[in-house]
Amino acid sequence: QVQFVESGGGLVQPGGSLRLSCAASASFFSGYIMGWYRQAPGKGRELVARITSEGITAYADSVKGRFTISRVNAKKTVYLQMNSLSPEDTAVYYCNRDPASIDYWGQGTQVTVSS
Repeated sequence: QVQFVESGGGLVQPGGSLRLSCAASASFFSGYIMGWYRQAPGKGRELVARITSEGITAYADSVKGRFTISRVNAKKTVYLQMNSLSPEDTAVYYCNRDPASIDYWGQGTQVTVSS
């Protein structure tokens, strides 16, 4: 059974930072390409960052230069460091494999950027 549990969200002021964590229970985690996704109110879910098993990363244009994805395979954990946050980053953030598996969506963690 594969499960991803996200944490680290919260309320932050514009310009602030947050670090999200995703803990995985998966035997083959180290071989997965992992992604952070987000879903803003009234919008579809979008991939914002991905990282291969070797640590190669890619980002959506909207977060490039502000967000950093990383992973520690020994801990089966993926992180998303988010800096220079803006209200447009307000969303529920999820982690999943890339491409995402419909069976592996967790509850997500809410990020709200507001003054």
